[in-house]
Amino acid sequence: MGKTKRKIILCSACLLGIKCRYDGKSKTNKKIIELSKKEILIPVCPEQLGGLATPREPAEQKERKVITKSGKDITQSFKKGAKQVLKLAKLLGIKEAILKQRSPSCGCGQIYDGTFSDKVIKGNGITTALLKRNGIKVISEEGLT
Repeated sequence: MGKTKRKIILCSACLLGIKCRYDGKSKTNKKIIELSKKEILIPVCPEQLGGLATPREPAEQKERKVITKSGKDITQSFKKGAKQVLKLAKLLGIKEAILKQRSPSCGCGQIYDGTFSDKVIKGNGITTALLKRNGIKVISEEGLT
C-alpha cells in the first residue's frame, strides 16, 4: 500500500512560530503546528516578501489602501508581497492557504477597520483577496476544524 499524498498548503509564517509580525513576534498556533505534522505547510509572510522590515510600524486597511499608524501609505509593498505569494502558489501548484485572521495582508473575512482602535470589520487582506481571485481557497487559522 502506498502512502497517502500530503497536501501542500501556504501558511502565514507567524502561525508556524516565525517571528515576522509587525511587532517582531510570532503568533504560534497549536492547531497549525499539529497540522504541519500531517501536511506540508509552506510559510509565507507577504509583508516581508513585499520588502517591509521586521519589526515595522502597525498598519491597517482603510478602504483600498494600507496605511501605517503614522499615516504612511504602504499599499504598494502589500501588493508586491501578495503578488510574490501568488507566484509561489502557482509555481508549486498550491490550491489552499491558511492565513492570519484580521491581518491587512492575510485577513480572511475579517480585518481591522483602519482606525487602530481594534475595531474589526468584514473584509479580506490584500494577499487573501488576490489568492481568492486566482482560485486559491483561503481560510484563517480560526476556520480550522
